[in-house]
Amino acid sequence: MTRSTGGDGTRVAARTGGPAGFTAALGALRAAQKPPRGVSLYSRYVNRPLGRVLAAAAHRARLVPDQVTLLSAASSFAGVAAVALVRPSWGLGVAVWAALALGFALDSADGQLARLRGGGSPAGEWLDHVVDCAKIVALHSAVLISFHRFGDLPSEAWLLLPLAFQLVAVLLFFAGLLTDKLRPRRAPGPAGAPSTWRAVALLPVDHGVFCLVFLLLGAPGLFRIGYAVLFAASALFLVAFGVRWFRELSAAPRG
Repeated sequence: MTRSTGGDGTRVAARTGGPAGFTAALGALRAAQKPPRGVSLYSRYVNRPLGRVLAAAAHRARLVPDQVTLLSAASSFAGVAAVALVRPSWGLGVAVWAALALGFALDSADGQLARLRGGGSPAGEWLDHVVDCAKIVALHSAVLISFHRFGDLPSEAWLLLPLAFQLVAVLLFFAGLLTDKLRPRRAPGPAGAPSTWRAVALLPVDHGVFCLVFLLLGAPGLFRIGYAVLFAASALFLVAFGVRWFRELSAAPRG
């Protein structure tokens, strides 16, 4: 996730008065949430609220955003390692989902903690994006390893699926990030009402929803089907978003 590097973050830090208590920090974070437009229902109603609680707890524990980012990486990569090294089972699926979901919530918490403290830094944003990219590559690599080591695959062609999913996921991440950096900055104004239909449509490409598929690790056939469905959805979104982003940047004024 992208960290805030200014704006309302300074006002939030002033209201909390430094190392405030958990309740005060949580209240300040509720008043300084990013607009809900452009995010799925999962991120809006599950991940951001959970990240808010974790950010308030981290603030109370005097952690800095980079430390929360590293905690997110540790949780996520524990789940990644389990996928690659442990034979699939229902118990493993629950453990992997919990580790990945916690890592995703902490990924939200680091940016919220940065706003609470008065704004992030370029180094912190860089670290956040590097961890996100590494997580994407490693997770699909772990699925490939699991397929190869433990999967009784109907065909070896299934080994191509994690590679294709990895390519699509990295392209979505990089193209979205680059588009955000290259699009002209607009003057701040009142945010419009978020679209419920858009929030529902974005669910298949939300990382939190992707984490849920690992709950099916105890049934390898169902896991492969769920994983393939999410890949198909991501591929469709890559095409749709890619065309939209290219047209948007093509219409942007030069210089």
